Amino acid sequence: MSVFQKATKSQAKLRAAIFGPSGAGKTFSSLRIATGLGGRIAVIDTERGSAAKYADLFDFDVAEPADKTIDSYVETIKAAGEYDVLVIDSLSHAWAELLAEIDRLANAKFRGNTWSAWSEGTPKQRRLVDAILDFPGHVIATMRSKTEWQTSSDSSGKSRPVRVGLAPEQGKGIEYEFDVLFEISPEHIVHVIKDRSGRFQDRTIDKPDEEFGKALAAWLSDAPPPAEDAELVEKAKAAVIEADSVERLDQLRRLVSERVREGKFHQATADQLVKDILARVEEIGTEVGAVS
Repeated sequence: MSVFQKATKSQAKLRAAIFGPSGAGKTFSSLRIATGLGGRIAVIDTERGSAAKYADLFDFDVAEPADKTIDSYVETIKAAGEYDVLVIDSLSHAWAELLAEIDRLANAKFRGNTWSAWSEGTPKQRRLVDAILDFPGHVIATMRSKTEWQTSSDSSGKSRPVRVGLAPEQGKGIEYEFDVLFEISPEHIVHVIKDRSGRFQDRTIDKPDEEFGKALAAWLSDAPPPAEDAELVEKAKAAVIEADSVERLDQLRRLVSERVREGKFHQATADQLVKDILARVEEIGTEVGAVS
């Protein structure tokens, strides 16, 4: 039997990153794109409450981790598993904290040798990347970029200082982990540096909005859904029939929703299971009434 099979595109979840200098609009643009993607939005805010400033414009829940270690990031990402879209604002703090930890490790365990200290730092960075890639919904991550001032001439020939962003403040090669990579300028203009869809590559987008989020969602959904887990479906059906309490049925209803988010149940299957659960709730109520 061949180890190869026909390549197909299955429905996927977005992995996007947006980087730029302070004030470029990373948080605001991410929230607009997230809204266009649709569904419930969670924001991990390490930018001292910057996301909350837009609470009157967008509908989202926010978490502000007590610290900015990679362990804290990973824990909070996992806690957001029930949401459809996760905005991580920003990934740069995790990198800064890791660099500080490398310095401490080098001095404490490796006689100042930072190269050796990375033997413990690299696996931590990998854990963060894996947590992002394993998230069941869409992910939009922001990253700060180093800022530099350059001199530019305007239309009249006069020189003026211009603020430009450089590389993102994160680990080398982080861009390989994302489907779409945006660089945003101080004028809120996005340049699409990387795009696996091929639809937006090298495009310049003035103030990316909800419509751009919808376009990304359309690309991601332009494929048949992945096959659901038939064995789990049959087990769920049997569990509904065997349930002998409303509490157990409520537990099953929550489990069905979780299986949809994991991609193990199709929505149509979940809808039918919920109908079966509600019917079973009525049956149990009738049975209790007959006994009393």
